[in-house]
Amino acid sequence: MTSPFIAKTIVVTGATSGIGLATAEELVRQGADVIGVGRSAQRCRGAEQRLRSLNPAANVIYCTADLTLQSEVRRLAETIRQITAGRGRAAVDGLVNNAGAFTYWLTLTPEGFETQWALHHLAPFLLTQELLPLLQAAPAGRIVTVSSGSHYNTNLNWTDIQLRRSYNGLQAYKQTKLANVLFTAELNRRLGARSGVRAFAADPGLVNTEIGLKGTPGLVQWIWERRRAAGIPAAEAARGIIFLLGEAAIQDTRDLYWKHGKPQSPSRQALDRPAAERLWALSERMCGAVVRG
Repeated sequence: MTSPFIAKTIVVTGATSGIGLATAEELVRQGADVIGVGRSAQRCRGAEQRLRSLNPAANVIYCTADLTLQSEVRRLAETIRQITAGRGRAAVDGLVNNAGAFTYWLTLTPEGFETQWALHHLAPFLLTQELLPLLQAAPAGRIVTVSSGSHYNTNLNWTDIQLRRSYNGLQAYKQTKLANVLFTAELNRRLGARSGVRAFAADPGLVNTEIGLKGTPGLVQWIWERRRAAGIPAAEAARGIIFLLGEAAIQDTRDLYWKHGKPQSPSRQALDRPAAERLWALSERMCGAVVRG
């Protein structure tokens, strides 16, 4: 069977390890041209070499960017525009907003935002806006933002959206995952039913990754080591993302939240349209940009 990714360009953030790397690997195996994004230049070089070894015929390039910084998101978008223009096809067929981190203590970026809020929500919001013209230039553009089942039973704290007055790392993470679904729903509404671009929120399930091991206290690392042991491999989680990027039959679906290639009902809070509109307006102000629709 012919791969749906032949001659298609897919951008994957957080593509040097875990779900992002596994997604990029499978895309390359299926013939996609991959633009991977990572924070470490050394890890980007290693991932790029690995992907090229999987399929020497694929076009693979990695870009370094610290996506906690909006200036870096904009620089990355310009680099991607130059890459696609240089290849003679100014289009992006898929964007995977996957980059993630967990901060146990309140940590602000140099631009003054709480790190998880900046990386998990504002970066996908802004990068999607920056790349939207390229996605609209593709026959059927797909945007997949990696959310989490932790968005259930979560509410946004509108009086302290970044939890700067009373920080809790896990609650901050949950809020961003709820924001991912709200953003996806509102993006689809703004694009409209006739748009060639569709957005999805992907729940990868519990995955055996190192997200809870970086910069966390010993006790938290101990707990995560035992919890992640019950998780699925990153390659298994990546299959659900691959499905959302390539399955032609879901182009016009109204289902926005998916897990392992199956539509799921998101939380009641994630379907709150006024909340989605309020979050959109807040995100525009935080990014200093009006997002195209």
